[in-house]
Amino acid sequence: MSEVSKAGRRPDVIRWAITVAMLVGALAVLYVILSAVIVPNGPANLETLKRGKLEKLEITKAPKPPPPTVFKDGDGKDVTIASFKGKVTVVNFWATWCAPCLLEMPTFSRLAATYDGQPVAIVAISIDKDDKDMQARAFMAKNRPLKFYRDASGSMPFLLDPPAQGMPTTVIYDKKGVERARVSGEADWSGPEAMELVRSLLAEP
Repeated sequence: MSEVSKAGRRPDVIRWAITVAMLVGALAVLYVILSAVIVPNGPANLETLKRGKLEKLEITKAPKPPPPTVFKDGDGKDVTIASFKGKVTVVNFWATWCAPCLLEMPTFSRLAATYDGQPVAIVAISIDKDDKDMQARAFMAKNRPLKFYRDASGSMPFLLDPPAQGMPTTVIYDKKGVERARVSGEADWSGPEAMELVRSLLAEP
């Protein structure tokens, strides 16, 4: 092969090498983008969130549906926890006589505000009796965007499986409507661990 022929092929080889390099680079960028947005199959590993402000988090070993108990919304309409299926639902049982309940409620308000407009429901259910209804409503009005719900029978948290050990009790349901975790006692629901918990369940298929 003549020197002229070899020299003529060099630009083609260089162009080919540049094209391959650009293609590899584009594929690498695409991989990074897809890795960031594609949700892996399978449930989130919530065990890693038992730390910091969610150190009391108890992972539900055998996910189960919520009790079918009917409670009331602020307008007196019947509601069940299953009504929120399709959303990550954080159910908090509280009462005006429960000091830790009152302390943690503003953190639920901040959690609700953070995920406003997304498929997330923060459902705070008062178990106060009728004579405390107005007091409970007034308290919730100070913690918007939370809405008022009540179970005047006071029995709902004790129909959970297993029953609640006391107040407050918070139960987390995934988008399929099954219990995935709970917290017995007060927690900070505006902390990074709680935000990550909701975000992890939102990311599940």
